[in-house]
Amino acid sequence: MTGKADFTQEEWQEILEAPTSAGLIVVTAQSGGTFRESIAMGRAYVEARQQHGESELLDEIVAARPERDRTRYHSVEELKQHGLQHLRDAVELLERKATLEEVEDYRRFVLGLADKVAKAHREGDEQVSEAEQAAIDEISTSLGKTDQ
Repeated sequence: MTGKADFTQEEWQEILEAPTSAGLIVVTAQSGGTFRESIAMGRAYVEARQQHGESELLDEIVAARPERDRTRYHSVEELKQHGLQHLRDAVELLERKATLEEVEDYRRFVLGLADKVAKAHREGDEQVSEAEQAAIDEISTSLGKTDQ
């Protein structure tokens, strides 16, 4: 089993920041609903904690307070590009040090979080707006292959 102790402090920080980066990418994809979407991000962590014991690595990730990159971005596009890079870097770290199953659990968690955020605020007649879906698609691509 892989856990926090298998990573340097900087690597662990990268792994913790990537899920919230994904959430922020979705939040900023469409205006409106920021409060509900932020609450949904927190709920994704709470729900993942309730599945305690299925993955030691995921248990440690969701037990930590959701972390976000403290960098100030000049635009939504800059935030998105940096966030997508966080996702790629985190998955790369996990692919080197974690089991295939743990990497898949992480991918599913991040995509589930992004989906919950997108569905937290209805956009007109759509549960998820085109912009939010495009953001989720980019997140999925950055995470690499996933066996949903």
